[in-house]
Amino acid sequence: MAKNLNKLLKTLSKNWPVPIKEITIIAHSMGGLVTRSTLHYAKKQNQNWAKSLKKVVFLGTPHHGSPIEKIGNYLDLVLATVPYAKPFAKLGKIRSAGVTDLRYGNIIDKDWKNKNRFELKSDDRQTIQLPKEIEFYAIAGVLSNKLNNLLGDSLVDLKSALGKHKNPDKDLNFLKENTLILFENNHLDLLSNPQITDKLKVWLS
Repeated sequence: MAKNLNKLLKTLSKNWPVPIKEITIIAHSMGGLVTRSTLHYAKKQNQNWAKSLKKVVFLGTPHHGSPIEKIGNYLDLVLATVPYAKPFAKLGKIRSAGVTDLRYGNIIDKDWKNKNRFELKSDDRQTIQLPKEIEFYAIAGVLSNKLNNLLGDSLVDLKSALGKHKNPDKDLNFLKENTLILFENNHLDLLSNPQITDKLKVWLS
């Protein structure tokens, strides 16, 4: 998916009727992982469109995975050990590669190629930091009216959406002024919250 987006952005920038001065990407949920992956490969290929990318805003992006997929992975293994439940374990393996990538937030080929994506394992993905020449912003939702990392926005926990990780090498180090936490907001609320619109006007002006 990321490589296809890379090709589309390359074609779009090449055929744009006037010189491109600046590109901004606003990505929701898994779209943020696709954006990071696309940017990674575009940088390696020295793509011109990536040189014009100045700002990226992530809305509820599971930078370090989603607890929903992690729970699903454990459930697969449990069901597989119960004779009468094995058919349900097989149903669980219908999950797409995109969904299983959400376990830890995989963004490059090495994270999944030649690997059993349903295998229970620790976070062994490659560390890909955000390019320093681009401004990055992260918006996270929390279901409750107070900070609650476990609940998050119902799909993505708070630390994952803010790129925080206990391993400092994997922490994405968003600037504090480039983050926003919205209380009493679920994952889809982030698509239509007027507070986000107001914040985007400030960040992108």
